[in-house]
Amino acid sequence: MESLTEQHEVSGPVVYGYLRLPNLPAAKQHALTTAMNHYCADHELVLGGLFREISATPEAAFAGLLQALRAHRSYGVVVPAANHLGTKDIAAARRRLIDATGARLLLMVGERQLVVTDHAPRR
Repeated sequence: MESLTEQHEVSGPVVYGYLRLPNLPAAKQHALTTAMNHYCADHELVLGGLFREISATPEAAFAGLLQALRAHRSYGVVVPAANHLGTKDIAAARRRLIDATGARLLLMVGERQLVVTDHAPRR
């Protein structure tokens, strides 16, 4: 007799993390990375990769993130807070680019919503 489905390991939806870290001390960078790992585990998400911007010119990591989203059709992008996407104008443009991939934008804190794109119901 086959075992019950509930007894098998099932992985959650795959997400990618994005962190803007220019001028942050190594301890703060480590803390944000650890918090993102805990957030994903708590929400039963699989962190497929973490894209980090460590310089003042953030194009490279964000471009890599978009490429991964397109290639792997992942569930979403996790960021600590909306400001990790950049200034207001840059963040708005980046939200549109993420949205265009079909992925959701998930905020660890802020805006009192878990999902902040139009792909899922809002709380």
